[in-house]
Amino acid sequence: MFNEIPKEKFLLIAGPCAIEGEEIALKIAEKLISITSKLSLPLVFKGSYRKANRTRLDSFTGIGDLKALKILKKINSEFNVPVITDIHDKNEADIAAEYVDILQIPAFLARQTDLLVGAAKTNRIVNIKKGQFMSAESMKYAVDKVKQSGNENVMLTERGTQFGYNDLIVDFRGISELKKLAPTILDVTHSVQRPNQTSGVTGGNPEYIESLARAGIVNNVDGIFLETHTDPSQAKSDGANMLDINNLEGLLNNLLTLREATSKI
Repeated sequence: MFNEIPKEKFLLIAGPCAIEGEEIALKIAEKLISITSKLSLPLVFKGSYRKANRTRLDSFTGIGDLKALKILKKINSEFNVPVITDIHDKNEADIAAEYVDILQIPAFLARQTDLLVGAAKTNRIVNIKKGQFMSAESMKYAVDKVKQSGNENVMLTERGTQFGYNDLIVDFRGISELKKLAPTILDVTHSVQRPNQTSGVTGGNPEYIESLARAGIVNNVDGIFLETHTDPSQAKSDGANMLDINNLEGLLNNLLTLREATSKI
């Protein structure tokens, strides 16, 4: 995948946090395709078919696993775009692999051996999000679990490290270390989260999304991961740290200008 991307471009993984319904998912996908086609930017559409890690019991978790997976498959078919979703247990790997191109390992589960091996054995691309509690160097062992299970198609995503109790910080030294292990993506929306808020709903500082994305591009990440929505205030999951899709094209134009400049260095 990454060998086919020109030096002046990068991979974009984008979409809503969760699949909330077919109409809104297709609307977001259509907008993403329109923008990335205009910019000749490779896209992977993302959406969680189920949210397993929620602070409160009454938080939105999904519309039903198969219903959401079928929507992801429809987006893949109608727009001819690869799709990615999270899995949370080894038993989900084979099921999800029937509908998506890339299986994502959530950050909290990056050390789960059975989950990594189960994902690897599907022969899908495996994207491992770095645990908030892990160093960049320690991700070597997560990558090894996938590769030693017979799957060389692995990539890593940096999404911030826990700093204190209610904040995350991106240590850009880690990008260089992660890139030694596998192609590396920077998640610029989960990295601006303010987790474990007293209300039981995660907060965020989306005004820092572009700053992080710019720093990632300068540090030569292979791709940018972001969650986006037509109306983040109405999103059923992670709305506080999402990018309004109306602001996406401007952000990507800025990042491509930076990428073109840095690719000449």
